[in-house]
Amino acid sequence: MSLNENRTEFTSKLSPAADTCVGVTILSVVLLSVLGNGLVLVICYRRRKKMVGSELLCVNLAVVDFLCCICFYPLSVMSSFHHAWLGGNVTCVYYGFGCFIFGLCSMFTITAISITRYLKTCYSLLYTVHSDGANIRIACCATWVVATVWSSLPLFGWGEYVPEPYGLSCTIAWRGYHTSAKDAFYVICTFAFFTLVPMLLIVVPQCQILYQVSSFSYSLSTRGIRNNLRQTEKRLSVMFFCISLGFVIAWAPYAVVSFLFIFHKEHRYMTPGGFVFPALFAKSSHVYNPLIYFYFNKTFQRELRCLLLSIYSKLGGNQVGVHIGAGHQAPFPIHIQLQERGCVQKRNFGLSQDRTHSKTKIKDKVVYASGCRPVYVCWGSTSKDPPITSNNKPANCPPVSI
Repeated sequence: MSLNENRTEFTSKLSPAADTCVGVTILSVVLLSVLGNGLVLVICYRRRKKMVGSELLCVNLAVVDFLCCICFYPLSVMSSFHHAWLGGNVTCVYYGFGCFIFGLCSMFTITAISITRYLKTCYSLLYTVHSDGANIRIACCATWVVATVWSSLPLFGWGEYVPEPYGLSCTIAWRGYHTSAKDAFYVICTFAFFTLVPMLLIVVPQCQILYQVSSFSYSLSTRGIRNNLRQTEKRLSVMFFCISLGFVIAWAPYAVVSFLFIFHKEHRYMTPGGFVFPALFAKSSHVYNPLIYFYFNKTFQRELRCLLLSIYSKLGGNQVGVHIGAGHQAPFPIHIQLQERGCVQKRNFGLSQDRTHSKTKIKDKVVYASGCRPVYVCWGSTSKDPPITSNNKPANCPPVSI
């Protein structure tokens, strides 16, 4: 390839306005994905001791989406605003290699989720035996290893990473099918065993799961039996079905266009702009997984609420008051009380005062306080002299749990 052909290949085939729209779209995907998947990772870290083995696959998927948007998509954004691919062949190989690794890893992770859910729903005994944390960690590591090995073959002559037809992204050279036997073997195997088969393993088990759960729920409802556990299972099944279906829908147009591109030596049958929309639609798969988590999973909703309230309390949502005993002598007790707006950890301080004092008693994790507000005694001075008594008692204040 001559120098002029190389420059032409890395030049955008779109109009400047279209390049800007592509850059803004990918930038929006990056920001939303980093925010959503970052929250998922923070929440998973906060409840890491309560997580079951199968939830590690969701963590792995969030890591894939988060890192892909951080490490690779900014290069495509800058190239879009520059109206040409930046860095030439070196950055093209870097981008294509990295995105292919993360794309395969994402597909393998969702495939593992589908198979795991299928075993849990249809073969619960087999799931119990093989779904411990160690096996799930092995599955997560296997997805990264297989994706990395297969993606690295173009670096050794089996296939190639080249710019996409519109010039602002890089991917596998699908037209390499016509160049050599090794390239043809790599392209066909990539499409058959690393695209078509995983999608079948995603769609078929999820449809079977949805059918089994719906049938069982219907049989219970006809008998007038209400099973909350099955309702939860149905909700989780619908959640993972939406994740799997969304991934397939997002990547199916790109897979179809790439498959058609294999058997055409030239791209005259489709304008360069025809490749942009499937590529952008595939990138949107990084965004909606966190939305599905937060919509269907009540645990994520509760943890997100606690996280936001804790951040709000640290930014100024706490109220601090100093209460000094009545009188003019200094040795009387001084209590600093903190009212916190947020999710706080329940603690039993084991504090009690004399019955003649105002009835502020912390017992069995319940506070009775004047004004009916939850208060926390942060520090209290001690004194040998008896405190000043008060006859002001709260009028039937309800207990407030802390």
